[in-house]
Amino acid sequence: MLIVLENADIYAPESFGLGSIWISGGRICAVTSELWLGGDLPVTRVDCKGKRVVPGLIDAHAHITGGGGEDGASTKVPAPWLTDITTAGVTSIVGLLGTDDVTRSTSELLAGVRALKEMGLSAWCWTGGYHLPPTTLTGTIRGDLVHLDAVIGAGEIALSDHRSSQLTLEDMLKVAGDCHVGGLLARKAGVMHLHLGDGVRGLELIRAALDLAEIPARVFQPTHVNRRKALFEESLSVAERGCHIDVTAFPVDEKEDAWPAEVALQKYLNSGLPTDRISISSDGGGCFPVFDEHGQMTEMGIGRCSALPQTLAKAVALGIPLEQALPAFTKNVAKHLRLARKGCLEEGADADLVVLGKDGSVEDVMAGGAWLVRHGQPVKRGVFEPKPIP
Repeated sequence: MLIVLENADIYAPESFGLGSIWISGGRICAVTSELWLGGDLPVTRVDCKGKRVVPGLIDAHAHITGGGGEDGASTKVPAPWLTDITTAGVTSIVGLLGTDDVTRSTSELLAGVRALKEMGLSAWCWTGGYHLPPTTLTGTIRGDLVHLDAVIGAGEIALSDHRSSQLTLEDMLKVAGDCHVGGLLARKAGVMHLHLGDGVRGLELIRAALDLAEIPARVFQPTHVNRRKALFEESLSVAERGCHIDVTAFPVDEKEDAWPAEVALQKYLNSGLPTDRISISSDGGGCFPVFDEHGQMTEMGIGRCSALPQTLAKAVALGIPLEQALPAFTKNVAKHLRLARKGCLEEGADADLVVLGKDGSVEDVMAGGAWLVRHGQPVKRGVFEPKPIP
């Protein structure tokens, strides 16, 4: 069966203009301005009515088995539903553990990856969690990278945070070395995905590692770098040295010392740094805790994948052209994490795409050539996901 999306305003993520996308066997056969003129093949034609069609979003930081737990077992966040992910336009996702890498495990995370793949998404995971020694399945980060297909790196390992293992430079270099060598052996990204807290040390250890070691800068990927304005400025200096930085699409109050993700993206694009060294993730399923001076949690919010399309729409509203904003949600992520056939609409790529409404809302989502969302409503739900009440 051939599927032809016609009359689509295509962003691949580069602007293509009006055209058609031909899909078969879960892959894109062609992106073309030519019309489908018929033939012997059975074909399903879909009129996009001039709406924007973009690559499926890639969320490289999501707690697919749930996060939280900083104020006891009752504060463990439940795992997101499948439709929490798909209705956000996310077709590829990377799961991870956070503060709680004791009652949550790598084996549970791997099962979560398999579940999402069985339900039609593309999924991977980071091994480890906030702490050292890392939570793994084989016993080492390097072993997990080499032996577990789903594992693409280690994370989210915490820096500059009262919940971290208070890493030393020696700790950093050992883990980064394992990530790099494991990635080489397994032909994977081999990235050290680093949670940044509010601590005054900021990116000090990353700068020291870049100064001292032979490990490529791309291995070190700090995330949450927009949580403090000074931290974001600091992150620009390591991006200049070759690191890839990740911004989190969390809610930001006007009075907070933080940059909303869309503002951080605008500032980065205006900095003159290489445009492929930034990405935006959701922290979906994770906890956004607030702590007092004694380290006690006083309130918490929940991360949601839906923050990604909302941030994309806000970025466009700020004046960032869609083709310049999109790579941080698609192509840049796929390139840095070496996710083949992802993040673009081109011949040979996986048929992962999103149709956007005029306001930037997610209307239709296709993953691997199959519709998961149509007209804003889920086509497929998780096995135990509650059905809507008629």
